[in-house]
Amino acid sequence: MKLDAARASWRDWLKSERRLAGHTLIAYEHDVATFIEFMTSYLGAPPTLEALAKLKPAEFRAWLAERARLGLARSSTARAFSSVRSFFRFLDKQGLAHNASIGALQTPKLPRAVPKALSEPDMEDLLDTPPDREGEAWIELRDRAVLLLLYGAGLRIGEALGLTKAMVAGLLTEGRDTLTVTGKGNKTRLVPLLPQALEALAAYRDACPFMAALGPNDTFFLGARGGPLDPAIVQKRVREIRLALGLPDSVTPHALRHSFATHLLGAGGDLRTIQELLGHASLSTTQRYTDVDAARLSAVYRAAHPRAKAR
Repeated sequence: MKLDAARASWRDWLKSERRLAGHTLIAYEHDVATFIEFMTSYLGAPPTLEALAKLKPAEFRAWLAERARLGLARSSTARAFSSVRSFFRFLDKQGLAHNASIGALQTPKLPRAVPKALSEPDMEDLLDTPPDREGEAWIELRDRAVLLLLYGAGLRIGEALGLTKAMVAGLLTEGRDTLTVTGKGNKTRLVPLLPQALEALAAYRDACPFMAALGPNDTFFLGARGGPLDPAIVQKRVREIRLALGLPDSVTPHALRHSFATHLLGAGGDLRTIQELLGHASLSTTQRYTDVDAARLSAVYRAAHPRAKAR
């Protein structure tokens, strides 16, 4: 089999067996195509399957170095390396080419992503900022309720917008202050709600003109025309507030969840509890928040440690 046919076979395998989404499939194909283009230039001729099998670590490192020289993002290079390694694994499994060198190379390391949280004063301002234009009162109440769930309970935007009328009715009519949420990986967790969040939910429920027509399993948060609220509307609202307050571009709906975790940690919350509240499967994911508020943690240390108090 020639290289072009092998690439077509790999593409079909990704589509039928791996069931990759369209954009992901295009990205994989592009990554391998650019790798082949580089090797064509580097080797002085279009590579064959036999030539790919003989590539040494130095050739792969030359390709990675060229991407760095071009200023391509490390995240992009890490994905490209994963795509190329997938292609070589496919060739190996099909008996078309075996190359041990690529298996010996490590995926380019990415800078550790540290969540960006708002300060507590900025968070208060964000929650209290009214719309910059006149609109229906129930929509303002809806937006406030959503934002309080993101910050006050640490919900993901999809979890907040996935609440049903019955779920909220159970909270408000039974006087409960904890919500059962099903998050990523179908993982269920119990989340406590602040009195302000419960009040905001009740205020929106009472003001929404479409609420009476909803069935128990219908989406609780609705758009202006009565359909399920689109996450883009919440993102737009946060963007409007961000611009009004002069906050950085990192302030997104998800940043409210980061702020929830960061402020809990800064107030003395332990990582295990915060892990449960956020619904993280791994504690290592939650541990990223220990990098966020280093100044405050240092202040707590200096105030609490006996030797730090010694004169």
